[in-house]
Amino acid sequence: MFKNMIVYRIAPTWQIGLEQLEAALAPAPFVPCSATQERSWGWVPPRGEAHGPLAESVGGQWLLRFMTEAKLLPASVLARKVQEKAAQIEQSTGRKPGKRESRDLKEEAKRDLLPQAFTRQGSIAVWIDPQAHFLLLDAASQTRADEVVSALVEALPGLSLWLLDTQTAPATAMAQWLSSQEPPAGFTIDRECELKSSDEDKAVVRYARHPLDIDEIRAHIQAGKLPTKLALTWADRLSFVLTEGLQLKKLALLDAALAEQNPEDSGFDTDWALTTGELAAFLPELIEALDGESERSIGNPPPPVATARHSQEVITGPATPPPDTAPDEAPF
Repeated sequence: MFKNMIVYRIAPTWQIGLEQLEAALAPAPFVPCSATQERSWGWVPPRGEAHGPLAESVGGQWLLRFMTEAKLLPASVLARKVQEKAAQIEQSTGRKPGKRESRDLKEEAKRDLLPQAFTRQGSIAVWIDPQAHFLLLDAASQTRADEVVSALVEALPGLSLWLLDTQTAPATAMAQWLSSQEPPAGFTIDRECELKSSDEDKAVVRYARHPLDIDEIRAHIQAGKLPTKLALTWADRLSFVLTEGLQLKKLALLDAALAEQNPEDSGFDTDWALTTGELAAFLPELIEALDGESERSIGNPPPPVATARHSQEVITGPATPPPDTAPDEAPF
């Protein structure tokens, strides 16, 4: 089951078979980092079986899995090692290392420490709907999604993708739903939201496990704050949090959907058939709730830009995945 979802449109002119997709991914399987390698990435069998295919089809839906591994070398540890090396040079020569020598010392220290570093692995499920021309990623952030998309574009010449774009921006729609307390047909408002002002203060108000049909929220919207996150339920079958960037968070199938699955009939194919079936039915209704796709999302994508932004990015041609970093573990 996807926990998060970022949705891309695939250019309708792009056509490929499952066997071709498998062959295109084969040259880039995931291999763990070597002793002195900082980071590695590649494709793994989505079914989790060793030596299994890298592209699976379940009910006509294609499933992939992208794996990354990074050495965790905290910046403070690296800095301490560099200081030790610099102190040794100063003690033996009586001089402090210059800027260029300090850079060399940093690279030397990194090589010394990498074999001892812990590693962190992570994977992202990739779902391609070849009939509806959607690419959907179980990615928690746009940065992670960009990395997977770049790897796909590098592996699949001619692949062109752009982020799903709707006629009405999610923030505008969410503000209307909260103000009127009239969500679109089939949807209900849950008990979580975040509102943010657009002025210099960037004031943020968050509600969690709290009724949202209150005058206080309407007052915040009237004062200029716009919703950046809103928890919703669709058809009593799926709960999720919609963001201002048209990302979906905290996806969860509810009892009404799960009840249709025989508890004894579980496994990779059954679970994915249920997941993709529910999400494939849900996505068009979410798009309709936002007044449909914009013209450029349907068939006239915007020109490529340097950075990934909702409704503006088209990704084509070879690209190299960016480094995998985290604020508290970004030593490189």
